[in-house]
Amino acid sequence: MIKTAVARRYAQALCELLDTSAIEQTRDALTGLGQAIKDSAALRHVVASPSFGADDKIAVLAELASRMGFPPVGKRFLEHLVKNNRVGFLPEISEAFAKLADASKGVQRITVSSATAISPSEQNQIRNRLREMLKRQVDVTFHTDASYLAGVQIHVGNTVVDSTVRGRLLAMQNLLTKE
Repeated sequence: MIKTAVARRYAQALCELLDTSAIEQTRDALTGLGQAIKDSAALRHVVASPSFGADDKIAVLAELASRMGFPPVGKRFLEHLVKNNRVGFLPEISEAFAKLADASKGVQRITVSSATAISPSEQNQIRNRLREMLKRQVDVTFHTDASYLAGVQIHVGNTVVDSTVRGRLLAMQNLLTKE
């Protein structure tokens, strides 16, 4: 909970520093940096280890950031994260920044998961229906997961609508095993 609140504050600060034209580029670069920290044990070691100085950490992150297209203000942002010992929060900051970027564009990200592939025409129907219901632009990502057996699961922000067979079976199991 605290990590999420801190990440939101840093993401908001970065968003306020940027021109609106640089938000998408920063989002992509920040997502790449966050993913690199998640995926690379060596990078996590460098940014977390006290044996590396702040200048070394800043140099490594600045080089990565420049390769990913981070704007110049991003280097100062990364320096600030290193000096405040918040570099480990980059994945969470990246997620919070992505939400702010979507909100600034008026776009809602939605994930639709189903047991089988949904045809393109049905995908368009789902997109249109979600756009009408939410009264805003939507960016829908479709996933297939055979473990759902049948049905659809929709993630809209923190809300999950689960009409899958698997979800209903789990709900029944919880109800039956509850004392």
